[in-house]
Amino acid sequence: MSYLPDFIAPLRFSDPAAALAQAQLIYDNSIRHLRQAMQRYVAGEELPGHVRACYPFVRVQTDTMMRQGSGDATRLSYGFVAGAGRFETTLTRPDLYASYYLAQFALLLENHQVELEVGTSTQPIPVHFSFADNEHVEGNLSPERRTRMRDVFDLPDLTAMDDGIANGTHVPHHGEAQPLSLFTAQRVDYSLQRLRHYTGTAPEHFQNFVLFTNYQFYIDEFIALGHAAMRDNASEYIAFVEPGNVVSRRTGLSAQTGDEFGKPPPRLPQMPAYHLVRADGSGISMVNIGVGPANAKTITDHIAVLRPHAWIMLGHCAGLRTTQQLGDYVLAHGYVREDHVLDEELPLWVPIPALAEIQVALESAVSEVTQLKGAALKSIMRTGTVASTDNRNWELLPDNGPQRRFSQSRAVALDMESATIAANGFRFRVPYGTLLCVSDKPLHGEIKLPGMANHFYRERVDQHLRIGMRALELLRAQGVDQLHSRKLRSFAEVAFQ
Repeated sequence: MSYLPDFIAPLRFSDPAAALAQAQLIYDNSIRHLRQAMQRYVAGEELPGHVRACYPFVRVQTDTMMRQGSGDATRLSYGFVAGAGRFETTLTRPDLYASYYLAQFALLLENHQVELEVGTSTQPIPVHFSFADNEHVEGNLSPERRTRMRDVFDLPDLTAMDDGIANGTHVPHHGEAQPLSLFTAQRVDYSLQRLRHYTGTAPEHFQNFVLFTNYQFYIDEFIALGHAAMRDNASEYIAFVEPGNVVSRRTGLSAQTGDEFGKPPPRLPQMPAYHLVRADGSGISMVNIGVGPANAKTITDHIAVLRPHAWIMLGHCAGLRTTQQLGDYVLAHGYVREDHVLDEELPLWVPIPALAEIQVALESAVSEVTQLKGAALKSIMRTGTVASTDNRNWELLPDNGPQRRFSQSRAVALDMESATIAANGFRFRVPYGTLLCVSDKPLHGEIKLPGMANHFYRERVDQHLRIGMRALELLRAQGVDQLHSRKLRSFAEVAFQ
C-alpha cells in the first residue's frame, strides 16, 4: 500500500502564470508530504505504507504541426512541438525554473493556441531530492533504518533519467506521450544535486552565461574582478558568490535571506564555481574544470539542465604551427575529437559546427580588448581546428600516430577539454565556443618551463579572461534568442529551449 499526499486533479490553463502556479502547488504538496514522512521516519515511527509523492507534469495536445503564433515566436528555433500529437514532461523546482517555465509555457500557448494541462504525474520524486539545501536529516538515521529506506521511500531511478531524449535515441512506448523537454524532472534533480557536490555552490547561483577554464590562474583573476565589482556602486553585478555559497553583495546592497548559510569550505571542491550575479540571472559563472575530458563532460552534463544561453572554454593549449607564438590566441572553428568520453552518446561522425554568433562575439572581444584590427589582429589570433585528446603525453608515443592525424586534420592547437565542451554543447543544445591561448609548442621544442610559464601567466591571463567576459557581455547585449541556433536542433525536436 502506498502512503500518498492529497491528490490534486489536472487542470487546463490558457495563462502561463496560472499554469506555473498550479505546478508549484503540486510540487510543494509533494515535497511537504515527503519531508514530513521523512521526519517521522527519522524519529522512529512506522509509516502507514510505502511513501510516495510524484512530480507535476505539463502536457499539450495538438492536431496540427502548423504554428499559429506570429512575430518573434515564429522565428525562434524552439517553443513549438514537432507535429500533431500529445507531448508532455515532468517538472521540478518551479521556484528555481520559474522564468524559464513561464517563457516555455507562453511560447506553447502562442504557437499552438491550445490549453496547457498541468497535473500530477506518475513519476515519483526520490526522497533524496526532497530535502532542503541545508537539511541533512538522513544523517541521524541508524544503519538499520538507513538500509530500510529503500523499502519505505522511492530512491533515484536511473531508468527515469537517462539522456536518450538529448541523444536522439528515445523512442516513446505505444501510447506514451512524446517529450516536451530534453530532461525529465528526476534527471534535472539528479544534476542539481551533483552541481552542489562538484562546484561547492547551489544551483540558484549559476548564471545564464558560463566560462570554463583548466587553470586556477584564471579563477584567481576572476575572483579579483568579482570583488572589485562588488566595491563599485555602478557595477551591473549585484553579488559575487564563491564556493561554500559565500555571498558578497555589491556596496550599498543589503544581505539577502540565506546569505548567512554561506561558509568557506575546508577544502575546495573538485570543480569550484564562482558567480558574478546579475538581478535577472544573466551574469557570468566561471568553473575551474581542471585537466581532462572526463571532468569537462561531467560538469557540462550537469550544468546543461540549467539551460544556459552560452558556455565558452578559456584555457591553454599546445600550438601546432611554427608561426604561432606563446601567448597567441586560437579561435576554434572545428574540433577533432580524440577525447573518447562522448563516443557512446554522440558518434564521431557527427560534426560539431562553429556557431556564427559565438565566433563573431569572441573575435570582436579579442579586437576590443587588445585594440588590434585586421592584419594586426590575425598576427596574434588564428582561427582553425582544435584537437582534444585524452592522452596528456601524446607526444611521447613512438609511432607519431597522433601527430600524423593532427596534421591531416589541419589542427592548429591541441588541448584536453575543448572538443568535449563543444560536443556536449551540441548534444544538449547549449551554444558553445572556444578561445584558447598557446602556452607551449611541443612539436617545435618549446615546452613549458617555469620562467616562460610565469611570464606567460603575467602577460596573458588577465587579458584572456577579460576577452571571455567581454564576449559573453556582447552576446547578452545582442539578445539571447539569436543564440539558440537551428544548427543545434534535430528533425523532431523537443519544444522547450
